[in-house]
Amino acid sequence: MRSLPSTLTWNAKTSNKLLSMRRRPPTSTSTASASQREVPDRRNLSPRVAELLTKAEHDSVHVRDLGATSAPDVTVMALAVAQDRVIISADTDFGALLAQTRAAKPSVILVRELLELRAPDLVNIIVANLDVLEPHLQAGAVAAFTTSGIRVRALPLR
Repeated sequence: MRSLPSTLTWNAKTSNKLLSMRRRPPTSTSTASASQREVPDRRNLSPRVAELLTKAEHDSVHVRDLGATSAPDVTVMALAVAQDRVIISADTDFGALLAQTRAAKPSVILVRELLELRAPDLVNIIVANLDVLEPHLQAGAVAAFTTSGIRVRALPLR
């Protein structure tokens, strides 16, 4: 596996693919490959995001379903690490905590600039970009989705 750049920028005008995480084991009608699992954050993403990711054959759970609705960010991060999950959130505090602790996990997908989208549109953008990001997320990264592309920074943040 090649080493990750400290920063990777993607331009929506030049590419239509980008990212991936852990999919549920393939069923007889599915050829999904394994990658990481997602945990949409409770404060700013609808539980519908987790439901739609699950329908798209990703092992996704909302923090509400983990009983962590009022848990501090560090607890959510610890749950994500223990369960090998990627956090999907609009809360930039996760990036700040990763920088402060110099942690290499969990990976985080930030969707702050896309919060105005309906859940199905947000999920379509995430799923459409999972294949390219998969190696980065598995190695540990923060991927920030913006209206013009995606910026990826390898963990630990320096």
